[in-house]
Amino acid sequence: MSTSIAISNARWVGTIQAARVGVQLAGMVVLSHLLSPTDFGLVAMAFAVNNFALLIRDLGAGAAIIQRATLDERTTLTAHWASSMLGLALGLGLFAASGLLARLFQAEALQPLLQMLALSFPVLGSTTVHQALLERASRFALLARIEISAVASGLIVAIVAALYGAGAYSLILQTLTNVVVSAVQLRLASDLKLRWLWSGEQFRALWRFGGYLFGFNAINYLARNADAMIIGRALGAASLGPYSLAYRIMLFPLQNLTFVATRALMPVMSQSQHAPAQLGAMYLRVLSVIAFFTAPLMTGLFVLRDLLVEVVLGESWGRVAQLITWFAPIGFAQSLVSAGGAVLTSLGRTDVLFRLGVFSTALHVAAFFAGLRFGVSGVAAAYLGTTLLNGVLCFGVILPMVQQSIAALARAVAPSVAKALLMGVALEVLAPWTVALPGVARLIVLSLCGALIYLLATRAHLQPGDRDALRLLLKKA
Repeated sequence: MSTSIAISNARWVGTIQAARVGVQLAGMVVLSHLLSPTDFGLVAMAFAVNNFALLIRDLGAGAAIIQRATLDERTTLTAHWASSMLGLALGLGLFAASGLLARLFQAEALQPLLQMLALSFPVLGSTTVHQALLERASRFALLARIEISAVASGLIVAIVAALYGAGAYSLILQTLTNVVVSAVQLRLASDLKLRWLWSGEQFRALWRFGGYLFGFNAINYLARNADAMIIGRALGAASLGPYSLAYRIMLFPLQNLTFVATRALMPVMSQSQHAPAQLGAMYLRVLSVIAFFTAPLMTGLFVLRDLLVEVVLGESWGRVAQLITWFAPIGFAQSLVSAGGAVLTSLGRTDVLFRLGVFSTALHVAAFFAGLRFGVSGVAAAYLGTTLLNGVLCFGVILPMVQQSIAALARAVAPSVAKALLMGVALEVLAPWTVALPGVARLIVLSLCGALIYLLATRAHLQPGDRDALRLLLKKA
């Protein structure tokens, strides 16, 4: 696949994720004034369960469809029916277990929320392969239209429902609307002709590739959601609400910018699976681009955390700012570490990915329990420590596999880190001079100053990764 196609893919995926971020921010601003912290806490518990099913719903079939060098109808339809059956099983299983899960979380109001979320899994499972085929063909412009219209529809439904007093149900309706609108359009856009065709041989081949990926996603769920489960169980929804909002703010770069790079380049990386050095060079350039965006974002978030929370969320959410102290560096570190999954998947080494996931999950869960005695801040601090330790291990495993070194990694990301730190120091110096401005104006002025300082520093010391990032922003081939 040519470089121009890869850049085009990244731009369209970037458009999709920018729309998602915009919707998430708009939803957070509007819904935080319409819903209570307890509402957010209940939904955070529900999504902790929901996210598990989302991660394992296709047995890795979608990734296998994209990664395979050649693809035939028997393989495609086997993958489709396997994903559809798993989606149905997950939906039925979640519906049946909703009462037990509600008792586990000690929140009776959780049961109907989980039952509603269960409706989404059969729909998602039935369209997994449709989406994978569009991504394999690099039809990201079409996917952008589909996904943007879906998230916008979900936000509208959530706001209307919240205005009519739906409470936590408004956030569940947002998810269901997004799923249905997206699924209908994927079915209409896909060229896949559905008929019953099943191959045991192809299913076993898919499972050999996707089984480890399935296992990784299952245990990775624990690492990503164990904190919410532990806090919800031990400290209650009122404590989980602020934690979940701070966590979502941190996840913006991780789920969006990293996702842009890995989703857009997965077809390209798969083409280089038999040339490790070439794949390694691509990997480092991807990390350089990710660092270009996430380093200043997380530095700015750290420096302006109190002002941001006051302006965007309101005074009642002051605890979120305290938690961002820990989550900002976590966001940067995880944005780099998470990209390694795409490399291992492209190499067909999902077994290594699974083993790394087992270690990471055990490490995180133990740390969360250890930090719990110090409250939600203790959990967040433990999260940061284990994220850094896990990053050292992951890079130590992945870099030799693609014939790269720690020194090469440092050269790829250090320039962005240095410029971001310079920007952070400058913002600390400028902040006292803006105290006379209204909160919104002050946030805008300081954000623009930070962006300007970072871009001026980039211009003064332009690196190859900076050029890649600017090509995406300026739409120059």
